[in-house]
Amino acid sequence: MTAEAPGPWPRPRPLIGDASSSAERASDPASWALPAADREALAGVIAARRDVRRFRPDPVSDEIIGAVLAAGHAAPSVGHSQPWRFIVVRDPKLRATAAVMADRARLAQAEQLDPDSARHLRSLQLEGIREAPAGIVVCCDRRARPAGVLGRATFPDADLWSCACAIENIWLTARAYGLGLGWVTLFDPAELAALLGLPDGVVTLGWLCVGWPDERPPAPGLERHGWSRRLPLAGVVLRDRWPQAAPDAPRDRSCETEPSARVGARDLEDRLLAAPGSLGLLGDTLLRADTVLRARPLRADPLPADPIPADPLPGGSVRDGSRRAGPATAADGAGTLLIAAADHPVTALGVSAFPPSTTRLVARALAAGQGQGAAVARAAGLAVCLADCGIDGGGVSGWLDVRPAGERGDLAGADALESGAAARLLAAGERTGGELAGAGPLAVGEVGIGNTTVAAALAAALLGRPAGQVVGRGAGSDTATIARKQQVVEQALARMGDRLALAGRAAPLSRAALVDLLAGLGGPEQVFLTGVCLGAAAAGGLVVLDGLLTTVSALAAVRHDPAVQAHLIAGHLSAEPAHRRVLDALGLEPLLDLRLRAGEGVGAVLALGLIAHAKRARQLTATTD
Repeated sequence: MTAEAPGPWPRPRPLIGDASSSAERASDPASWALPAADREALAGVIAARRDVRRFRPDPVSDEIIGAVLAAGHAAPSVGHSQPWRFIVVRDPKLRATAAVMADRARLAQAEQLDPDSARHLRSLQLEGIREAPAGIVVCCDRRARPAGVLGRATFPDADLWSCACAIENIWLTARAYGLGLGWVTLFDPAELAALLGLPDGVVTLGWLCVGWPDERPPAPGLERHGWSRRLPLAGVVLRDRWPQAAPDAPRDRSCETEPSARVGARDLEDRLLAAPGSLGLLGDTLLRADTVLRARPLRADPLPADPIPADPLPGGSVRDGSRRAGPATAADGAGTLLIAAADHPVTALGVSAFPPSTTRLVARALAAGQGQGAAVARAAGLAVCLADCGIDGGGVSGWLDVRPAGERGDLAGADALESGAAARLLAAGERTGGELAGAGPLAVGEVGIGNTTVAAALAAALLGRPAGQVVGRGAGSDTATIARKQQVVEQALARMGDRLALAGRAAPLSRAALVDLLAGLGGPEQVFLTGVCLGAAAAGGLVVLDGLLTTVSALAAVRHDPAVQAHLIAGHLSAEPAHRRVLDALGLEPLLDLRLRAGEGVGAVLALGLIAHAKRARQLTATTD
């Protein structure tokens, strides 16, 4: 038998795995490339990726969300660890809570920037959390020890990098489907983790807003708005090692509404013959107001000299030539000023420069239409509603009587209200807010000697701040009075003890927890105004806040129902030091900063007048096709 001549022998080709041979790979190293059309399509998707902030309200199907998440799950991960976990958030309450968190963080970061950058940051819409119909929170499960995952022993953060790769896959796939995606990282990580109930060892990489876009950005948003510019490729590519002439360091700048309504309001704004963002914060406020009021636009016609009707007002009050009282609603939709008043047992502890009888004096002047708040409201064309939440003595003529029953404490040694009284006041405020919200925007104010001490106590509880950071001068207090106020607030917080455990948490307060907190630290008018904010928001209304007490009341409402925040406008920044802290906690910027101490809703009415004039000017501005 003759032996066969030696080879070459055919190479067995595996049925699984890599079927290519070294000879094939050597003969054409580029043979693994995708077709040119695929490469061009990929480059087109990458170039078209945008950080979208404006969304249509139309829902995104589970099938498309599933395809986007499948792309994220196909991302590379160090050691094939697949540390990502995707939380799809559609719950409006959760989205509203997250939106408040982002607003707070945005304002907090602005405080750390140089003045120009801070102003720029405040003017940018950096979150579409409320508008986007879905949110995707990408979490990284870091509970595996780095030494136990291939590649993490030397680079422990490689799991986070893997999750970032998943986000990129999600982003590009969303763009290919025509979805918009915005990556929001303006959160306190621990606060967002608490909201979502994440266990220890699981962290978030921010919030992805996902929905059909209501904008078609020709360039990345921050680049287009002048925040930064894309560096040339040559400026970021180095050869072999870091050069002695190092590249410049990155710039350091430090020193539930209806989505369809918001989109509709913004569509109208886009038609104006005016530069985008030309009205700055005022323009943002108009957008919020139009979104909330929807079919109830702000006043745009000339204001009458005396809009308060001579006929009997709802609730049995009558207005004649010398007296205006409430509750009243504005028939023409101009809106209402609601003033809540009460006296406080805490004044017996020497925390005020004026005697308690001053409250009744001011209340009588307001009922006669001659108090400062009523006068400013009259000039602005607003109706006036006056709510007596506990003025000492008998009822005041011309005021709606919602006075609480039961014992009232002085904060330092006893609860401000009995829990049943607080629950009834809260409900009364909700009814009143819901009724008045239908007449247009609702400006809220207060009257009450000693109420800055009460407001400071509740602010300290909600903010988790010591008394020294929230107690201010009030109306004319001297150094000794301020010291007494601070001591009272400290005693009140100490008395509440474990009852404060829920006040500063990110999770919404239950109804029972809210009532308990308000009973312990809230004055009657504060409890009532908390209910007003809840009721007005539930009715789709707009609330313009005045000073510290009204703003703390709103914060209590938002801690119970975060969706309320979208219905609030900060009228002004008062002289009370805690006011700025409370506004920051709400994620709101004040329209005016006039160092007012007037109370009675004066600042809220002035802000509402500014909004009304801007609304009128916008209606007179030319529009485009």
